[in-house]
Amino acid sequence: QVQLVESGGGLVQAGGSLRLSCAASGSFYRINVMAWYRQAPGKQRELVASITSGGNANYADSVKGRFTISRDNAKNTVYLQMNSVKPEDTAVYYCNVPRSPTTNYWGRGTQVTVSS
Repeated sequence: QVQLVESGGGLVQAGGSLRLSCAASGSFYRINVMAWYRQAPGKQRELVASITSGGNANYADSVKGRFTISRDNAKNTVYLQMNSVKPEDTAVYYCNVPRSPTTNYWGRGTQVTVSS
């Protein structure tokens, strides 16, 4: 079992910055992949960024060059640094840990609202 708790969401003006954090806890030996997803009202949940325990990161095209994912393996924590945010970044952001093709763990989500 993996429990995920996100923090750091809030209201930010367009062009500003925000940093999200997600701490994992529970009964596991090691977490390979950690990821951030987001879901805007009326839209499907989409992958924002993912990172392996070795530091290999992938990003959605819509956030490349603006968002940076990082992690602290010792703390089992993943971060999402969001810079130059846009109103279209407004969504609930979810932390995700995939453990198998059929098992995914999710946090409860944190709201990010970008005002224009």
